[in-house]
Amino acid sequence: MAGLIISVSGLRGIVGQQLTPEAALRYVAAFARLAPAGPIVVARDSRPTGQMLLEAVLAGLHAAGRNTLEAGIIPTPTLGILVRKYQAAGGIMISASHNPPEYNGLKLFAPEGRVVPERFGQQVLESYRRGQFDWAPWHRIGSSQTCADPINPHLEAILAVVDSQAIRSRSFRVLLDANHGAGGEAGRRLLDALGCQVIVLGGQADGQFEHPPEPTAENLASLAALVRQSGAEIGFAQDPDADRLAILDATGRYLGEEATLALCVAHVLRSRQGPIVTNCSTSRMIEDLARKSNVPFFRSPVGEPHVVDLMLAKDALFGGEGNGGPIDPRVGYVRDSLVGMALVLEAMAQTGLSVAALADQLPRYEIVKTKVPLEPGKVREALDRLERHFSDARSDRLDGLRLDWPDRWLLVRPSNTEPICRIVAEARTEPDARHLAHQAVQLLSSLV
Repeated sequence: MAGLIISVSGLRGIVGQQLTPEAALRYVAAFARLAPAGPIVVARDSRPTGQMLLEAVLAGLHAAGRNTLEAGIIPTPTLGILVRKYQAAGGIMISASHNPPEYNGLKLFAPEGRVVPERFGQQVLESYRRGQFDWAPWHRIGSSQTCADPINPHLEAILAVVDSQAIRSRSFRVLLDANHGAGGEAGRRLLDALGCQVIVLGGQADGQFEHPPEPTAENLASLAALVRQSGAEIGFAQDPDADRLAILDATGRYLGEEATLALCVAHVLRSRQGPIVTNCSTSRMIEDLARKSNVPFFRSPVGEPHVVDLMLAKDALFGGEGNGGPIDPRVGYVRDSLVGMALVLEAMAQTGLSVAALADQLPRYEIVKTKVPLEPGKVREALDRLERHFSDARSDRLDGLRLDWPDRWLLVRPSNTEPICRIVAEARTEPDARHLAHQAVQLLSSLV
């Protein structure tokens, strides 16, 4: 496991260095040992290394006596739908999400069609580290079948919860930047079904990214002109496994990944009521929207499994993470760019407003993110120092240290994979957010 980036639901690394075929095979064999009885659905994103890792994953699962269902190249949220459809024991998504092309990874899914909870993920890691595998005898090794049209069940689930007729009546002109990831075909098919005039960039799922894969403002700078030139009313940009969505308006203005979840929440709360859940690094826009609608709001630690755990515990109406990952329980408990596209188009159709006008109605905040080197042994001292310095703030230690004021907040979290602390600050203006983040950096720098 040396050098692998390990989360509560899987692992990532540079292929051929940290992430090897042997590591993949043994990791999924540990998963197979602990998962309940039944087949396991396996899929991947479009990275060129995915096929090699797929073969290692299948070998590990078959050697452990598991039958598999191969779903090919599909979005990560689609895998969750398939796990439920086939009543599978779980799923494995081969993807490194937004990481650079030299990376790949494995994400584990539970039988409920969600990423595995933290406790189960830790059990898999312990089994891997201890070399605990249950290899099947020669006459009981597993076999593989292929899923027929794996994308369609996902599309059906989304179309069942939005006003498709209202969207089709508007015939929106939409530009979709799939960036040669796994979401191009599913995105095109969804937008076609919603009656949109679709322009797809990077629709071929070959992993040959035309710009860095994380859909940030910097990485999508060239997309702004293409949105304007195409005459599109809205631009959508997915990450390689299509669980995150960024949005541009008709002028090419980057609305940001934080705005994706906020637009979805604002729209859902226009017609329905219920608890809303985000993680503790997501914009306060969501809390403000919940308060305005007089519905409960809850924060989880950072990480999709934690958000889903809290959504289930609170019977949440909606949730997600501010990295462009909306989670609609009516479709599935997985971050989903396709859900985001459908809900934002529905909001435009039902209100008659442009996405720019909808975004301008949202509470206004600016987020700044940075980091500072810090050894794990100094984290407690660092957080104590910050808490003492900002004694006028409301503090909590749910995940690192979060400090809240009426008009701003600061989150400082130690990384699980490198000796750094991540710093997130949000305020009404960017200078105020930068100043708050800079104060945190100065306070921690003396501990380096």
